[in-house]
Amino acid sequence: MSMDRRPDVAPVDRYAVIGNPIGHSRSPEIHRAFSTATGEPLDYQRLLAPLDGFEDAARRFFAEGGLGLNVTVPFKLAAFTLADRLAPRAAAAGAVNTLRREDDGTLYGDNTDGAGLVRDLTVNLATALAGRDLLLIGAGGAARGVVLPLLECGPASLTVVNRSAARANALCEHFAASGVADSGLLHSGDVGLATARPYDVVINATSSSLTDAVPCAFTIAADGLAYDMMYGARPSAFMQAAAAQSARVADGLGMLVEQAAESFRLWRGVLPSGQPVLAALRDTLTSEGDAGPRAARATEAASANRPATPGAANDD
Repeated sequence: MSMDRRPDVAPVDRYAVIGNPIGHSRSPEIHRAFSTATGEPLDYQRLLAPLDGFEDAARRFFAEGGLGLNVTVPFKLAAFTLADRLAPRAAAAGAVNTLRREDDGTLYGDNTDGAGLVRDLTVNLATALAGRDLLLIGAGGAARGVVLPLLECGPASLTVVNRSAARANALCEHFAASGVADSGLLHSGDVGLATARPYDVVINATSSSLTDAVPCAFTIAADGLAYDMMYGARPSAFMQAAAAQSARVADGLGMLVEQAAESFRLWRGVLPSGQPVLAALRDTLTSEGDAGPRAARATEAASANRPATPGAANDD
């Protein structure tokens, strides 16, 4: 990743997104847009690491002067292990998507996925979470990464459902045992709970949109919001099912942008506005058509040979 520079030009702070595959990542265009908007100069590139060589690639990047890495699939668990110190939300998520080199050379690990989701919901989509009944479909890495930030918004309840009730129960028990939520706030079980009552906000944290499927039957309030962590040029089957119940719908493109904005803040001390970048990306996505899904998960990865479906996920 070292680059030749003219001796009379001051070196620019270096950042990158590391993953495998990595060619699809939109992170460079997002962070370059943030750099221009904030006046914070930086060099941001893609870094392809061997599947068995993440730690060596990451340490080499930092040894050569790199200041920060975004970490995408399949290395978020490895980044969690590599970090010398963890943000509370990264410790809760069990995964790291942002690494920052500290002045003493140690690595600080954070997870900005949940913060990106919350900011997209509350700012870009003007959806209040406090006092609302939330439904989270899925109990894998994507769900785990957003539970704590959702709870910090003060919902009336957060219900986690999964085809394996045991997995949903284990996830909620983890957060209840850690003291971040009382037992009356968190509920969990199999997907039958998704139709037990109308929910104000329903979030799909599964990979169902990769196959253009609805994760399960669910009931949403007529003025509620259904949010798919996947994004694409057209609404996913999950979004269409919610629209049939007269609910508002949104995909995860805003989550992708806002988690990147939170990473930028961790590195540069400035929180850029995500809305102009989101609008530009939406236009690009529409003009490109649907080239296939992308996944923006806390720990779940879609393979490089994803089928062409209407969803794209936010793991960029």
